[in-house]
Amino acid sequence: MHGIQDTTLMNDELRVIISGGGTGGHIFPAVSIANAIKAMHPDAKILFVGALGRMEMQRVPAAGYEIKGLPIQGFDRKNLLKNVKVLYKIWKSQRMAKNIIKEFRPQVAVGVGGYASGPTLNKAAAMGIPCLIQEQNSYAGVTNKLLAKKAAKICVAYEGMERFFPAEKILLTGNPVRQQLLETTQTKAEALRSFGLDATKKTILIVGGSLGARTVNESVLKNLDAIRQGDVQFIWQTGKYYHAQILEQLAREPKVENLMVTDFISDMGAAYKAADLVVSRAGAGSISEFCLLGKPVILVPSPNVAEDHQTKNALALVNKDAALYVKDVEAPALLIPLAIDTVQDNAKLQSLSENILKMALPASAEIIAKEVVALASQKR
Repeated sequence: MHGIQDTTLMNDELRVIISGGGTGGHIFPAVSIANAIKAMHPDAKILFVGALGRMEMQRVPAAGYEIKGLPIQGFDRKNLLKNVKVLYKIWKSQRMAKNIIKEFRPQVAVGVGGYASGPTLNKAAAMGIPCLIQEQNSYAGVTNKLLAKKAAKICVAYEGMERFFPAEKILLTGNPVRQQLLETTQTKAEALRSFGLDATKKTILIVGGSLGARTVNESVLKNLDAIRQGDVQFIWQTGKYYHAQILEQLAREPKVENLMVTDFISDMGAAYKAADLVVSRAGAGSISEFCLLGKPVILVPSPNVAEDHQTKNALALVNKDAALYVKDVEAPALLIPLAIDTVQDNAKLQSLSENILKMALPASAEIIAKEVVALASQKR
């Protein structure tokens, strides 16, 4: 009888918990994996578990999925007394995670990094639920390193991750990226027109992440003369955080005709299409997008991230001549002159594009989703 019941479950209901978040870099892959699972099994039940007060609590419902929040936060390395409260929140999150899992009854748990994935996957593993973790960076995060012992499968985006994880559990899948970037049907000329730009000029896209990047923005402001004089045009995403202050500063300067300034670009597919060269931070998700699109890029790794992992992400490309890189401290002096030189060097753009394309790992979300489904059916 038991066997019959199991097969009906297989046909009926796939139940998956996906946990993690904190930044867009964790949330985009999580939602892409959920979408890929839904594409294979339209009636799958998927529940997200995030950290209260973090970005996922808005982004995940906006993508059409239910999310439960845990009161978890990271340790305060500066003020150790505050950690009494943090320890209580971890304990409380573990208890809540256990109740969420009991109630939802998942057959598999997926962790994408970020605070919430710790208690959720710890409890899932303790309750005998198979776990898969997805590590976006070339340098493994603390949460994922701790969870690796308990995970059945570890999906990674870079070679050489045996330094952090048991080799027999690793699967090189790449990072799932925002699908709409790959599906844009616009031509380059249409994309340039949508930004009100000249279709005959070389175009540099400068992005600092969703909130902006201070050093990247300073690099532009310190080089307005070079920008004015260059026969090149710029799309500059300042980030919401810095936008008003930058507009005030620009208002005091002679107008820079070839600089299109915006706080946020909603259609990144069009922006990438318009650009001959991109200047960006070296977050793992952005890098995966550049690889799939074959975009020549100058990376300016953020120095304010754990274990300096953005520099490690950037060097993985630089070592294969697949990207250029400028240190954050050197960016105000070097970044804009290097960008203006590079965008006019067609041979350089061509070789950067060819080399970065070789590093692309397509269909990541589908490959990871298949692994998730396989683990779930083992459990069933």
